[in-house]
Formats: sequence, C-alpha cells, structure tokens
Amino acid sequence: MEQQKKEKQAKIRKVVIGLLLIVALYFGIKKVAFSLTHETTDNAQIETSIVPVIARTSGYVKTIAIKDYDSVQQNQLVVELDDAELQAILEEQKADLLQTTADVANAKAQLENATLSLKNNKGIIDLRTIRQKKALNDLTRDQNLYKEQAITKKQLDETEYQVASANQEANNAQTELAIANNKIAVLREALNKANATIQMKQAKIKETELKLSYTKITTPSTGKIGKKNINIGQFVQAGTPMFSIVNDSSYWVVANFKESQLESLHEGKKVNIRIDAFPDLNVQGTILSLSDATGAKFSLLPPDNSSGNFIKVTQRIPVKISIDNQAALKNALRAGMSVFITVDK
Repeated sequence: MEQQKKEKQAKIRKVVIGLLLIVALYFGIKKVAFSLTHETTDNAQIETSIVPVIARTSGYVKTIAIKDYDSVQQNQLVVELDDAELQAILEEQKADLLQTTADVANAKAQLENATLSLKNNKGIIDLRTIRQKKALNDLTRDQNLYKEQAITKKQLDETEYQVASANQEANNAQTELAIANNKIAVLREALNKANATIQMKQAKIKETELKLSYTKITTPSTGKIGKKNINIGQFVQAGTPMFSIVNDSSYWVVANFKESQLESLHEGKKVNIRIDAFPDLNVQGTILSLSDATGAKFSLLPPDNSSGNFIKVTQRIPVKISIDNQAALKNALRAGMSVFITVDK
C-alpha cells in the first residue's frame, strides 16, 4: 500500500515537472521568437517642452495670481512686482525732459536772435562800405582842390579824418560780423547738444517704461505651472527663475536604443509604447528622428580615451518618437514618465 502511494506521488511529480518544463519551454521559445522579431528598450521616458518664467527686472513680489500646478493660457498675467519706485523715477525723468525741452526752446530763440543780429551786421557793413567809398571820393576831390588852393589845409585834414574814420568803422563792422558768425556756430552746437540731451532722456524714459512693463509678468506659453519658487513680499533679482510652465499639449518619447539595435530603426516606423504607470493602455508612436551622436557625447564630461587603453562599451543612440492620438491620452501623459518601447524588426 505504501509502495503504491509512493509510486503514485512519483508519477504526479513527473507530470508536474513535465508540465512546468513544457510551460517554460513554451514561454522560452515565445520570448526567443519575440526577441528575434522585435527590438525593445526600457531606457526611455516621456518628454515635453518646459519653459522657465524668469524675472526681467528686480523688485518685491506684489501679487501672485496662480497656484502650484495651475493651468494657464499664453500671455496670462501671473505675477506683479511692486512698481512704486520705478513710477517715481519715471515721473522725475519726465519732469527733467520738460526742463530740457525748455532749454531747447531757449537755445532756438537765442539762435534766431543771433541770426537777426547777423543780418543787421551785414546791413551795417554795407552802409559803412558806402560811407568808406564816399569818404575816399571826397578825399580825392579835396586833394585836387587843395593843389589848386581852392580849399584850406584844415579842410583837407578834415576829409582825411573822415576817410580814416570810415576805414576803422568798416574794420569794426567786419570784426563784429566774425563775432556774430562765431556766436551763431556756438549757439548751433548748444542747440544740437540740447537736442541730443532730449533724445538721451527720451531713451531713458523708454527704458524705465520697459522696466515698468516687466513688473507685470505674463506667461510665454500655454500649459501647466510647476512648483512656485516665490511668495508675496519676496524680493526677486532680475534673472531669477520663479516657476516653469510645462507644455501639456505636446508630448514625445526619447528612447535610448543600443547601437546594435539601429539596423531596423528608421524615420516613420511605427512603435509600441507601454507606459509603466498605465500598462493596460495601448499607445502607438512613430519614429521622428535618430540622433547623429550617442548620448555620451552630450554629457557634461564625455568619455575621451587619451591613454590608448580603449575598452569597448555598447553606446546608446537617442531616438525621438511621437505619440499618436495624444488628445485621447492627454490625462495619462506626464513628462518624465518611464516607458517601454517595442519595435518590429
């Protein structure tokens, strides 16, 4: 009886082992057949564009209109910095511009007066030239009369004096004309300088107005806010990252295949994507492009064997894969999720 029981148990054990071997052989053959007809990698994750929102001017945070992980639209106002100091600077600059504008008007008036004086000086020169010519003619006539003793020496001296006076007045008028020309040149330079000062002050006002516009921070794109790095009342420096916007409308996969797997990969080929977080989802994708360099070449310190002791290591090539039917999968997709990629050979 005991012997029959042992024989029966031995037969059952053999049957179980045989079944296990058959199952193992079945799955082994299936796995080998699958590996012969497919390329796979689990070195892959979902990617999207992440845009940092950076302060372009310094200031204290006045208001924050968003919370962590909020959805936002492009050009939506999300943060406002205190602009009281910039407003005061702008008012001062505008008042300074008005003062400079008045200086320009004054310089123009002085230039116009100098121009009128110059015309007057030219008229005086013409008049004194006529007087000089008349005095010379009188002198010539009186000299002839004196030779004929028709006039006295005193009268001739008086005529010579008139000529000397006319010559001196003509010389003085020429000097005054030169002074007037120089004055006009100086006034023109002063006017040009005042105009340049106005342009400089206008540029400063535009710069301040631009900084004022930077105190109202809007979103550069549509998406979802990440974690905020600021709070109300906090002082932020220009260039400080405040938060990031994740583009939740466009996702893709970057899969790092071994270089020995590239033979069957090409642009446009369909792939199967299994998301680790949602293994039951049937996600399809299409290969968009293959990188022209290995992942190691993009690292901060790429391996560079300068000693000559080269050890061959299988490299990985980044492959960009689009996700088909993203609209239906939008709620399931997250940047950074791990995925498993399968491609037919």
